[in-house]
This record gives sequence, C-alpha cells and structure tokens, in this order.
Amino acid sequence: MVHALRQARRVLKSDGYLLDLRPAPVHRRVGLESAGSIHQLALMEEEFDDDYKANQAVEQIVDAGLLKLSTRIRFDCTRRMDRFIDFQRWLDEYIRLTKVQRPERLVEKIKDGLRTRRASAASHEGKIRIVVLGPVDLRVLLKQIG
Repeated sequence: MVHALRQARRVLKSDGYLLDLRPAPVHRRVGLESAGSIHQLALMEEEFDDDYKANQAVEQIVDAGLLKLSTRIRFDCTRRMDRFIDFQRWLDEYIRLTKVQRPERLVEKIKDGLRTRRASAASHEGKIRIVVLGPVDLRVLLKQIG
C-alpha cells in the first residue's frame, strides 16, 4: 500500500490532491426500514486487518512528508434495498471485495425479519426496505514538494 501511495503521489501535479475514500473500519449494521424507522436486526462481523494496514500506510506517507493530510471527514452511508435479491447481490459483492465468508446467520435473520414484518404489517407500514448502515472515511491529501 505504501508503494501504491508513492506511485500515486509521483503522478500528481504540484499541489495535487489525492482522495482516499473507503468504508470506515466499523461493523456494518443491518436492519429493516419501514414507515421511516429502522429496526436493526444484526451487526456484520467483519475483519479490519487490511483497513488498519491501509490507514498505517497513509500515516507513513504523511509522516514522511510526501503527502499532507488536508481534511478528514467521516460520514454515514446508508444503503437501502427494496428486494431481498438486491441485498444478496450487494452482500455477494461485499464478500468478494473483502474476502470474508458469507454470513449465513445474517442472511437468515434478514429473511426471517422480512417474513415477520410482511406478515404482520402488510398494509399500514408501507414499503419495507433492507438497510445497511456504516460510516465512510474521506481523507483529502495534498502533495508535498520534496
């Protein structure tokens, strides 16, 4: 990662900016949303070793004076999915990118939650969505001459 940051810095113009935008190393919360409120069903159990290593690499480059941390912002990201198949697709992509095992208990909790909500609430709660909540970190890094 440090090598990749050095290469990215190399191609930046003087006073160029590098944006580091990644999900924060915080467990995602998964639940159901209806009538404007979210009912959390599960917490994803993720490994954050790669995230910590990436953060350390950014720190090393900043400490070496090659890039300057200009801004750091953490903001919430809420993904809303109308259908269970949309959630499965998102989860499959997430698993592929993070190399974690498929959380079968999480999938079953969402299925059961959807069945229960749809059976009990049918018309008065409106649309039921699956939501995944988790923060995103944005770092704005400025190329330092040197």
